[in-house]
Amino acid sequence: MGGKYRITGNKYPRMHRPRKRGRLVLLAVASVAVLGVIGWGTLQLIDVFTGGGKKASAAGTKGDCSPKTAPTANPSAASAAPALPKPGRITVNVLNATPRSGLAKQTADELKKRGFRIGQVGNATKEFDKKVKGAGILLGPASSLNTSLPVLATQLAGAESRTDTRKGTEVDLIIGTGFKELTQQAAAEKALAALNAPKPTAAPAKKSC
Repeated sequence: MGGKYRITGNKYPRMHRPRKRGRLVLLAVASVAVLGVIGWGTLQLIDVFTGGGKKASAAGTKGDCSPKTAPTANPSAASAAPALPKPGRITVNVLNATPRSGLAKQTADELKKRGFRIGQVGNATKEFDKKVKGAGILLGPASSLNTSLPVLATQLAGAESRTDTRKGTEVDLIIGTGFKELTQQAAAEKALAALNAPKPTAAPAKKSC
């Protein structure tokens, strides 16, 4: 070139292409972001298909809940059971099947003090005389098995209850050779109170959680 734009000297300026360093950085950042999004999405899919640890734990806790029942007194169940008679409505025949004399009268007098009605007092028949080895036998009609006999049994622990074909409501207390004395009155009254108490039944089930 001529004129005033003449190039002097023996060195010439070199022409370079624009550097692409900025573009490379941008591409690197974009790649990292894409990979992060893909990884997060994969974890979310895994949680969806597996149910997640927290949900599984919560389900397990609910599964462990079991209904619990507590025994409570049920008045309707108690009313369905046969009513037990009071001692004053029970007539007892006191019969002695032992060689000891006067035992029937002594026992009858004590039962009378405790409110029982006393019928016949004397020796047992040949069927039982000296053949009852235990404390005694309580004998009555079939209808007395769950009424009069349980009440009388509270007065003589260890006595055997039996029924026969007799008519009426009277019951027998046959004293055996193993007899020592009637049950102490305080203990007998406690047993009688427990006998008349309503039986506990299971209340409706309730979940504890």
